[in-house]
Amino acid sequence: MRDLLKQLKHDLPASIVVFFVAVPLCLGIALASGAPLFAGLIAGMVGGIVVGSASGSPLGVSGPAAGLAVIVLSAIATLGGSWEAFLLTVVLAGVLQLAMGFIGLGGIAYYFPSSVIKGMLTGIGLLIIIKQIPQALGSVPAPGDALIESGGSTFLHLLQRVTPAALLVTTVSLALLVAWDAWLAPRSKLFRLVPGPLAAVATGIVLSRLMAAGALPWSLGEHQLVEIPLAGSIAGFLAQFSTPDFSALANREVYVIAAVLAIIASIETLLCVEATDRLDPERRITPTNRELKAQGLGNIVSGLIGGLPVTQVIVRSSANITFGGRTKLSAILHGVFILLCVAAIPQVLNMIPLATLAAILFVVGYKLAKPALFAQMYRHGWEQFAPFIATVAGILATDLLRGIGIGMAVGVAIVLHHNLRNPFTVAQHAPDTDDYRIKLAEEVSFLNKGRILEQLALVPAHSRVVIDATQSKVIDFDVREILREFRSSAPARGVAVEFHGTILDPSTP
Repeated sequence: MRDLLKQLKHDLPASIVVFFVAVPLCLGIALASGAPLFAGLIAGMVGGIVVGSASGSPLGVSGPAAGLAVIVLSAIATLGGSWEAFLLTVVLAGVLQLAMGFIGLGGIAYYFPSSVIKGMLTGIGLLIIIKQIPQALGSVPAPGDALIESGGSTFLHLLQRVTPAALLVTTVSLALLVAWDAWLAPRSKLFRLVPGPLAAVATGIVLSRLMAAGALPWSLGEHQLVEIPLAGSIAGFLAQFSTPDFSALANREVYVIAAVLAIIASIETLLCVEATDRLDPERRITPTNRELKAQGLGNIVSGLIGGLPVTQVIVRSSANITFGGRTKLSAILHGVFILLCVAAIPQVLNMIPLATLAAILFVVGYKLAKPALFAQMYRHGWEQFAPFIATVAGILATDLLRGIGIGMAVGVAIVLHHNLRNPFTVAQHAPDTDDYRIKLAEEVSFLNKGRILEQLALVPAHSRVVIDATQSKVIDFDVREILREFRSSAPARGVAVEFHGTILDPSTP
């Protein structure tokens, strides 16, 4: 702790910036997840205080992640809308992450192709944008409102419910966020000191207050603003936290969702760890197994008190690095500031229009699914582009888990395709001779039987063939059978066969 306090003059300013970045994102991700908005703030507190304390990452910041929003949204629906049952899945996911850390699965992310991971993040980004369109347009009906009957498409149905007030807030907030990143922050240190999402939130509050005062011709309904319960006492504040429904342990879906959460949250965390370590000016290396344990502990605590699942997140981590964070004290302090904010000034948070949060999430979704990324993956060739686009299409057409499965299947198919095409190389010992050397690959499986049979059939009569297996580590039994049959039939065709690096009949002395 004494070493951490030595860097307080650097970590304190960085933690304040991370806090201002985190609050709107916590609320926005909770909105995108279909969860209580307070749950996003709980996850922000836990990610800072609990995970920050247990983690070995000096600069990583944890909290609710946009990458899990779609999973949470569909999981709550799968569990019949039961928030308490979903909290149980968060706890179980944390237990799984703890186990993964203890058995040394910190390298799990390395087993997923980067094309599939990029496709996953892109698909998530597109879904986040799609899911926020109703909030951005103000098309979500107020409680008790009758739904408009529409024979048209869902899009036309949304257009029928557009409210000018929400549309104005979305447009102004989105324009401000774009201008902040593209023009204002790069040109002035003052704008770099204030996070764009915080500026958008402040602008949204101002517009909302102007509407309420009659200075603008439209107004926002209460259901179009953040609604965090106001507590009049410490007991009332503590009552806002919720606990899991342990009776849901009898539901098989709980375990499936927990496994998905654990895997995706771990992959997202480990990818963020790798990116954060690369940004670290001191080039420190985060122990990945310890990070999985810290994330598992965080998810157990978050699930037990009513929070969203947490991961390490690159937006807050990079903000921490950019604004001078030196140790994990900055992550811990940002969690403390969220707790103080929720306990002391929730009425300020309740002034934030949901349309502003939707605009912030549009930018988050766009950064995950930039058009430039599609062009980049296309330039890398079809071997990268096919799994990438298959993952994106699969996520949009089905769900996150199936989409990743589709992308992985395409990636495996490409590997098998290369394996089938390249089981060996053929070379002549000398030009214009009938002497050949067939050099087998490092691994030759039964999938290569067809190609090997075709090549052996092309060996001309009265030639000499050397089958070189000196570089081969694995030769499938079926392939050995083919080679034995070729050796047996070769004398009848006047073909001399030599084998280097392998013994076809191990029992033969």
